[in-house]
Amino acid sequence: MLIYGSTDIHELRFEELTARVERRDEQWIDVDVGFRVAGPDAVPEDITELGALLVVTNRGDIAEIAPQDEGRDCEYQFTESEKAQLREFYEREVRPQVLQAAGQE
Repeated sequence: MLIYGSTDIHELRFEELTARVERRDEQWIDVDVGFRVAGPDAVPEDITELGALLVVTNRGDIAEIAPQDEGRDCEYQFTESEKAQLREFYEREVRPQVLQAAGQE
């Protein structure tokens, strides 16, 4: 993770990922992802409950991946490695649910 405008980067590894899929409107589907941070890597001290929001299209394509603190936007961003972990989880576990929610099984 890194805070906007900083060069101090901490690579986090996620475990025990879970997802909640919710249709936002006719164009977008929100995927709230919860997880546990693995190993000695620490979540920044000013984050209470780290999670991720994946905004996806009705076709199941990811449009945005954003970190969340207690379900709200925060000033941090995920590194490319962290986004890759979230993309992999999404493609493997969540995309079928998204396509079903979009009516595109």
